Amino acid sequence: MRFGVISDIHSNLIALDAVLDSMGSVDQYWCLGDVVGYGPEPNECIERLLELDHVAVVGNHDAAAIGAASPRLFNGEARRAVEWTARVLTKESAEYLRSLPEQMEHDQVLLVHGSPRDPIWEYVTSRGQAADAFAASEVQYLFVGHTHIPLVFVQDSQGKVLSGAPEDDLTLRLGSERLLINPGSVGQPRDGDPRAAYAIVDSDRMLVEFHRVEYDVEEAQRRMKTMGASEWLTSRLAYGR
Repeated sequence: MRFGVISDIHSNLIALDAVLDSMGSVDQYWCLGDVVGYGPEPNECIERLLELDHVAVVGNHDAAAIGAASPRLFNGEARRAVEWTARVLTKESAEYLRSLPEQMEHDQVLLVHGSPRDPIWEYVTSRGQAADAFAASEVQYLFVGHTHIPLVFVQDSQGKVLSGAPEDDLTLRLGSERLLINPGSVGQPRDGDPRAAYAIVDSDRMLVEFHRVEYDVEEAQRRMKTMGASEWLTSRLAYGR
């Protein structure tokens, strides 16, 4: 089976559609949280997901938009975007976000936004944090989001953790090692590459593929300005920061 892995859409419908088009046919989509926040189309992004066979977990922006986390925990730009999102969410969209679990585990796979230790807030960016995440879960394959940066952490049979940033179109073979995988962000990349990021898991071939796809950043910026987003927030899309 083929699974499409996406994270941190952040209400960027143009980027989401570009990813779905690039991804092609998959059996199911795995969404690692933060469907909403920052961008201008939270309801539209949720509607798009609901058209798909997918499973999803809640992210910190999702939680804040429905009042399950305090907007005060965000910086000024993120807080204003969260408050705007909360005002425009439809009843159906809010109910969808409330239905999302903090983490999902099935058949040696864990899906979570932040980490197994702190599902919606902890960033996993270092080998030490990855080691803590591995220690907090018994599954072999952990998929996380939140950082907006594609990363792979490998724990070998001796417990040593190695890390690396996957290149575009990298294919990683699934073996006996434990893996913690971040596919990067669909709608708000922050690794210096503005292209939308995603991954595909092929369970039959035991492979994980990492991909980037271009989308109409200028149109996404125009829509963000329409919602009242600041120049700083809109301009960062062009730089992937």
